[in-house]
Amino acid sequence: MISNNVKVVLTDGDLIRRRNDNRNYLMSLTTRNLLYNYELEATLTHDACIPQDMHGGWESPTCQLRGHFLGHWLSAAAMIICVSEDTELKAKADIIIDRLAKCQEANGGKWVASIPEKYLYRIANGHGIWAPHYTIHKTFMGLVDMYRFTGNTKALEIADNFADWFVEWTDGFSIEQMNNILDYETGGMLEIWVQLLDITGKDKYRTLIERYYRSRLFDPLLKGEDPLTNMHANTTIPEVLGAAAAYEVTGKEVYKDIVMNYWKEAVTERGMYATGGQTNGEIWGPKMSLKNRMGMKTQEHCTVYNMMRLADYMFKWTGEAQYADYIERNLYNGVMAQTYWHWEYTNGYTTDKPTEGLIAYFLPMRAGSHKGWGTRTDSFFCCHGSMVQANAALDNYIYYQDNNTIYVNQYHDSEATFLAGGNIVKIKQVHDPLTGSFHLSSTSNGKQTIDRTAAMYPHNPDTLQVFLQIETDVEAELDIKVRIPWWIVEPATVEYNNTEVAKTDKGSDYVSVKRTFSGGDVICITMKKGITTYPLPDDPNMVAFMYGPEVLAGLCDEERTLYCEPGNPEDILVNENEREWGSWKSEFRTVNQPVGIRFLPLNRIGHESYTVYFPVKDK
Repeated sequence: MISNNVKVVLTDGDLIRRRNDNRNYLMSLTTRNLLYNYELEATLTHDACIPQDMHGGWESPTCQLRGHFLGHWLSAAAMIICVSEDTELKAKADIIIDRLAKCQEANGGKWVASIPEKYLYRIANGHGIWAPHYTIHKTFMGLVDMYRFTGNTKALEIADNFADWFVEWTDGFSIEQMNNILDYETGGMLEIWVQLLDITGKDKYRTLIERYYRSRLFDPLLKGEDPLTNMHANTTIPEVLGAAAAYEVTGKEVYKDIVMNYWKEAVTERGMYATGGQTNGEIWGPKMSLKNRMGMKTQEHCTVYNMMRLADYMFKWTGEAQYADYIERNLYNGVMAQTYWHWEYTNGYTTDKPTEGLIAYFLPMRAGSHKGWGTRTDSFFCCHGSMVQANAALDNYIYYQDNNTIYVNQYHDSEATFLAGGNIVKIKQVHDPLTGSFHLSSTSNGKQTIDRTAAMYPHNPDTLQVFLQIETDVEAELDIKVRIPWWIVEPATVEYNNTEVAKTDKGSDYVSVKRTFSGGDVICITMKKGITTYPLPDDPNMVAFMYGPEVLAGLCDEERTLYCEPGNPEDILVNENEREWGSWKSEFRTVNQPVGIRFLPLNRIGHESYTVYFPVKDK
């Protein structure tokens, strides 16, 4: 089976900046505040009133989801520690685990949640409580990931003891009663039981997997029915991620069928916005019908992260490039567009608006929208959690391996190490910006070296050129598959040691470079970008514009009709401000329109009003 258990070191400047922002945010949150609801529930702390500096929003002690964020924090910290050996972050995470152990001991040796047991008893009796399983799952997730990624055995012990409570609680329920309980959002509880079965091999987890089988969702999917239209999206995605994990651990084909049918229902037959997202107000829209759903609450970030995880499973099972395309689309226009935004400025420019954005719960598609940014300590809605996990997993989707076959799925400067056929193989991925200059800003070293590349490309070449340098200790038979993305506008070329080995206009596919590699071999992939349009599935005259994988947003505060020659809406946009110092810029403007509009990548929009979809008419 294809795996992404590859050691990757990021060298891409923007990804490193996002990873560092994420790590620094995790460290900025105090251990006391992260643990407050757990220690309050375990009666290990008490205050006459809520301390002034406590976390607010969904982490407030008055919220029924209180404490959910700590599990996300632990999971994100564990992923970062695994790849960076961050000793400071690990020390903080280990202290949190130690204190959770004390909470569990104070609660009697099993319960360790931030909410009371009676929340679960209430949903068992049919009384509404805001998603206790969802909240509890986050605690389990953080504990399990601390064991999986950092080897913290105390975290595993806490989780294992906590699971005993659920075995006993569910012991007396009939199948019908359990189904009624599971109608209240369960989060990723099924995935946790599968992971703990895989880790421990204990039979109690087989029992819990059976009891947490979400039949009212899974059975209609197996029958080819549509259980998703107008249903809450991110309730179902984690449940299906549990089915995906269950297939990999148990090998039962029924779980794979559930996942494959879910993808068909949620993506293939439902359609999506140009960004890769769907949903409005967290609800799946009707199949191929999005025109009436473009509001202020489109594309919840949690769905972006979880659907990327699901696409990861789908790729590993099929090896099909469409799933890597999907991940790329959601990375640029979801994770990057909704988290850790920074204002780009230079000397002399000021703004009366914030220069950073932390997390946008939603990504509005309504004309003249703006992003709503959550705060660092007084929001903590669900997407705060998926934010820290998504930005801790930026290296997860770049490379995959199946024995001596290596897939290069995403194009970000990075270094990867593989063990193939008993040999150590290293791949260094570097992009050539085709600028002929590394003079990146007014504060760069002033040295100028004449470079033929500078004159070779007088204008933006609109090209992604990637070099893969392969290093091996001894000669190695490898099949390196490089992804040719869907967005190419001219045939892509692949060269091996300066000799062209493939030229293809087939996007969403792979070119295979199968060779005996030795130290110093280089693969070069050249892919032409351009302006493409992505219409709504139910209105071909309502289009979004894309530049390569990035959605472009028009800076306007109301809907504007654009006019073009018949069949050529791509000609509406031309490059603007194409070059600054040693960088080509992805900035555009309209031509031959009643009113001009500037377009920027959606992931660069901070507080501006913007529009993604425009009605287009022939001149």
